[in-house]
Amino acid sequence: MPEDEMRIHYDVSTGGELPAQYAKGESRPITVVGNPVLHTPCGDVTEFGAELAQLVADMFATMRTARGVGLAANQIGVPLRVFVYLCPESYDRDQEDTVWHAGHVVNPVVTVLADEPDEHAEGCLSVPGPAAEVRRARRVAVRGRDLEGTEITLEGSDLLARCFQHETDHLNGRLYLDHLSEERREELLAEMRESEPRYPVVENA
Repeated sequence: MPEDEMRIHYDVSTGGELPAQYAKGESRPITVVGNPVLHTPCGDVTEFGAELAQLVADMFATMRTARGVGLAANQIGVPLRVFVYLCPESYDRDQEDTVWHAGHVVNPVVTVLADEPDEHAEGCLSVPGPAAEVRRARRVAVRGRDLEGTEITLEGSDLLARCFQHETDHLNGRLYLDHLSEERREELLAEMRESEPRYPVVENA
């Protein structure tokens, strides 16, 4: 669905409407699996100010370029605990009445609200190309802070809950591949190597 047709609910202020946020940000290349920054837990954000606001703007711009529904800071090489999202709750994101949720979370902590098994196809901008079935909790809350350092708590179900869990995993140094068997991981990595990323990426040394 084109962005100008989306019904967007701003869970956390993004510093203005998304077009203004994109204009303030600079799209950066995505780090991919194998880059050490993706496999190491990120540090807490301790300073809330212009530098953090610029990082969030850059992350929104990067997420737009890559056409993702979420992005963690270490996916653009910054080892800090912050993620952004533009994501619906429904897996059927093209429904006419779908509401998309937009925002950011600093220093997130996820709590499971309903540990119902929800197995669904999941991909990752840092693993360009393939996707695999991953089991996640169907409903969660994420607690953290906003750009001003104010405490926030958000709840999400279905795809939005998956997004919150996926992005927080990133900040803990984990990818969705880490939820799979070694054999399945190798299959997906081989598939990734055969695909061409549709957005700029950082080539691993």
